[in-house]
Parts: sequence; C-alpha cells; structure tokens
Amino acid sequence: MSSLNIAELVGKDLGKSAWFIVDQDRIRQFAEVTEDHQWIHIDEARAKAESPYGTTIAHGFLTLSLLSKFAFELRNFPAGVTVINYGLDKVRFLNAVKVGSRIRNHAVIVAADPNGEGRTLLKTKNTVEIEGEENPAMIAETLSLILH
Repeated sequence: MSSLNIAELVGKDLGKSAWFIVDQDRIRQFAEVTEDHQWIHIDEARAKAESPYGTTIAHGFLTLSLLSKFAFELRNFPAGVTVINYGLDKVRFLNAVKVGSRIRNHAVIVAADPNGEGRTLLKTKNTVEIEGEENPAMIAETLSLILH
C-alpha cells in the first residue's frame, strides 16, 4: 500500500505468504515455550502407532501464532503507520498440520472501521493453507489497530 486510503482497504486481497515448513523441532520448541506436551505433538512413536494422523501434528496455537510471521510478509503500510495487534474475532482449526507440512497464509481485509482520530480497526480473514490438502488448517479473523 503506497498510501493509506481507508476506503480502499475493504476487500483488499493481501495475497499469499511464502510456504513455511512446520518441522518437529519447531513443534518441540513450541511445546517447551507453552508447556503443552500432549503426546500427539511430541511423541513421534506413539503418534505413529495411535494417532489418526499417523504422525505428530502441530499445536493449533502454533499455527495461529504464525499469523504474525505471515502478516509481516503480506502487509505493506507506508512509513509512519503503526500496526498493533488488537486481537481475534473468530478462529477455527479445520485440519491438522502434520509434521513436515508446508503451510502459507492467504489474507484478505474484510473490514476497516474508524476507531477515533487517526485510528482504524482492520479485520483480516486469514486462511492458512496446507500444501496438497483441500481443506485449510485454520481460518482466523484477526484485528489490527492502525495508527496513521
């Protein structure tokens, strides 16, 4: 976005991020940071034997947390504009991200509402796709406060 024209933001397709590999090391690191050590994420042998996926899967919240990384790739606001995470409206985990999968985000701005002088609240629909899978991993509506 070369200049910030609020009226033109709604419906803007921000595109798709680069593919990102979710490997076992990242899943383990996330388990350590969040203290979520459920076997389906970290016990490769048990997941192979007992999981309906036949392997370990990423935490849903790991997938959600990667939206920050993807946002940096997709948003291009002009200098002097500050973007602040304002929260979430809706999150749905629709498909498991199996270890070794490649995921990417497709983001579209669905709302841009004035929120005081020089402030706009953006709602972005994020669809995290899994390479080779018909159903996405997650759909999440994120909120960002734009200070301009």
